[in-house]
Amino acid sequence: MSWINILIPGILLGGYYALLASGLSFLFGVMRIINLAHGSLAVLAAYAIWIMADRHEINPFIGVLILLPFMAMLGWALHRLIFERSLKGGALIPILSTFGLAMLIDNLLFQNFGADTRSLAPYVDSLAYDSWELPGNVYVGQLSVIVFVTALLVLGGLHLLLAHTHLGRRIRAAAQDSDAAQLVGIDARRTYAIASAIALMLVALAGLSLALRTTFDPYAGPLQLIFAFEAVVIGGAGSLWGTLLGGVILGVAQSVGAHVHPQGFLIAGHLVFLIILIARLYVLDRLAVGLRRLRGGSQ
Repeated sequence: MSWINILIPGILLGGYYALLASGLSFLFGVMRIINLAHGSLAVLAAYAIWIMADRHEINPFIGVLILLPFMAMLGWALHRLIFERSLKGGALIPILSTFGLAMLIDNLLFQNFGADTRSLAPYVDSLAYDSWELPGNVYVGQLSVIVFVTALLVLGGLHLLLAHTHLGRRIRAAAQDSDAAQLVGIDARRTYAIASAIALMLVALAGLSLALRTTFDPYAGPLQLIFAFEAVVIGGAGSLWGTLLGGVILGVAQSVGAHVHPQGFLIAGHLVFLIILIARLYVLDRLAVGLRRLRGGSQ
């Protein structure tokens, strides 16, 4: 197998990780919240779309459009009931709150759907396994390309929203300094709620992608959270295009690892994450020491 046949699937897999991590990165960038319920919320969205497809014969792509406003309302409610209140208690309380939310979602899904795995692949005909042949006997999955393009559109749309709209300027101002934003007439509380709604809409897209490309069960959320968290950290927390880069690096690492050893898929991804994390901590520590020395010498 040529390296092209290893790298291209890895890059396309990175598109899924970028889409999965986009809501986590966006919420952290705006509110500095690490949402440990992110993966479980994506699985919840996957189940909601599956119910519409299985019980009401609604095409999954139509189902996600129906789901988006409900996820936005859920995001608004979660902000008012959990995120906003927990932020007042310090950095640790939001982590504990969202961890508890994840446990609640996982167990409620298990209670209602059992441990059986499900997938949306049967409801999209041959899209789940069709591929295009490129020159050089290279094959790319159609669904993987669609997910990658969706990730580009989502991240590009978020960038345009933040850079060129009044709402985006409000979000950036509230993210920088909520107290200063309040002084110039920006309702930071409402802005944060809107940001949470947007983040949950992104979670719905991630849930659709998860359910189309693989099987899922009530306890699939924690693993998806790990993938999303690794993509965010590799690419730089709070950076939208960094999230895409982090997802691609993670996907390529996993693809190469799977080629090297059958059990190397997860190990290679985790190893790259740890290497980059340690390198960043080391570089940041050296920079902090250098800055302290410069300040000491200037006094």
